[in-house]
Amino acid sequence: MDSVDFSVFTTALKWARQKQPLWLMTVVETFGSSPRPVGAMLVLRADGLMVGSVSGGCIEDDLADKARLGQLPQHRAEVLTYGVTTEEARRFGLPCGGVLKLLVEPMRDDRWLQQVQSLVAEHRLVSRTLELDSLNVVVSDAAPDSRLTLSATHLTTIHGPRWRMLIIGAGQTSVYLAQMAQALDYEVIVCDPREEFRQTWSVPGTHIIGDMPDDAILTQQVDSRTAVIALTHDPKLDDMALLEALKSPAFYVGALGSHRTNQQRRERLALFDLAPEEIERLHGPVGLSIGSRTPPEIAVAIVAHLVSIRNHPQFNAASFQPAELKQHA
Repeated sequence: MDSVDFSVFTTALKWARQKQPLWLMTVVETFGSSPRPVGAMLVLRADGLMVGSVSGGCIEDDLADKARLGQLPQHRAEVLTYGVTTEEARRFGLPCGGVLKLLVEPMRDDRWLQQVQSLVAEHRLVSRTLELDSLNVVVSDAAPDSRLTLSATHLTTIHGPRWRMLIIGAGQTSVYLAQMAQALDYEVIVCDPREEFRQTWSVPGTHIIGDMPDDAILTQQVDSRTAVIALTHDPKLDDMALLEALKSPAFYVGALGSHRTNQQRRERLALFDLAPEEIERLHGPVGLSIGSRTPPEIAVAIVAHLVSIRNHPQFNAASFQPAELKQHA
């Protein structure tokens, strides 16, 4: 579950225990330009207090007004549509032609919130199916390719780590990268066979393993929703990971280091059983070219590149300029 979902659910559970009248708002459909994606959520209290976002602006103000005036549904979930007319789009600050559909769900039971949070804490991907008339909720495991669906009778939403990141090396840059990745809906696994690095790793919610990097690629069953980032600065460890990762379905494989270091790395990889097109998959230096120097700046460059590729999967390595030479050899 990404950081936004987590804050919405945590606040909803807190307010529910205080016996506050609550509504959960979920973006279920968009047309044209929309400021927030399908699945975006907020929790709203009867006094207009809210956490989360469905539009980033005026729609939230309108929802707060409706809550204070008692104009939100009380006994069943209903769909609200914003931006149908030009006047509404202008009033609510939607981009030209933008239409947003929200499911407004009165919250009567907090048990499903506890269930979802408990399962997500175990790094499981879960679905939550709401019956619109009765407000009954069923929580179950979800498949990695599951998506939000809305029918005339039910809404199903997906929560938990949809993406995974396998970081090779438990150094300082990895700490910042792991924290940022968690906020972007990644389950983070950190592999470092060096005991002294594992002992000082302290990022809550991540897995730390001591496997050799090539073994970790295999045992973690790297798939098309996994990014592999090699950050040890030790060619022996990084190259071991890359030899397996570049043959895997991983959607992103990157390695720290300068252009010169990565050119030498590519020459070494060519001596093994990697095809030229597999070596071309390597993002090295890793990340976007933003002049990054410090560990947190390098982490920003990496996650920015991942966001670009996730949002525009048609782009390839040649579409972006990698991070600068400041990723020291």
